[in-house]
Amino acid sequence: MRENAKDRIVIDGYRPGALGRVAELHATYYHRQWGFGLFFEAKVASGLAEFLGRMDPEKDSFWGAYLEGRLIGSIVIDCGEDPKKGAHLRWFILDPELQGSGMGRILLDRAMSFCRDKGFHRVYLWTFAGLEAARRLYDQAGFTIREELDNDQWGKVMKEQLMEWRP
Repeated sequence: MRENAKDRIVIDGYRPGALGRVAELHATYYHRQWGFGLFFEAKVASGLAEFLGRMDPEKDSFWGAYLEGRLIGSIVIDCGEDPKKGAHLRWFILDPELQGSGMGRILLDRAMSFCRDKGFHRVYLWTFAGLEAARRLYDQAGFTIREELDNDQWGKVMKEQLMEWRP
């Protein structure tokens, strides 16, 4: 599916149903890989809903990757929390069937181009140890680890990593 599907994917903004689908992609992937449950899914859904309700296109953006109208990936740049802190890269996910296809790199490149065009002095994200494919993408985009700590904000203790990009 990956090779010919990639050619039919459209990158677009928010479309109805995207909120639920992003939460679903996160919930199913992180449950399967890391044992996360309802607590994690609810946190993703409520956080994304809060963001979409206040999104300002001058400094924030949501991109969805759509295959035949169905969302199969997303990435968000959120500068609304505290613009002085920089832009927060969030809700980056891709359907497992398309992981490794290059679509994640396309989404990340789109988000980072937006950040460069807006002149952001810093882009940061939180991830955790063990997400090796995503980590390779972040490293290739110029992100570096700034902090690591054990945290249980997702319902179980994980080694969280703060990654940062500066122009």
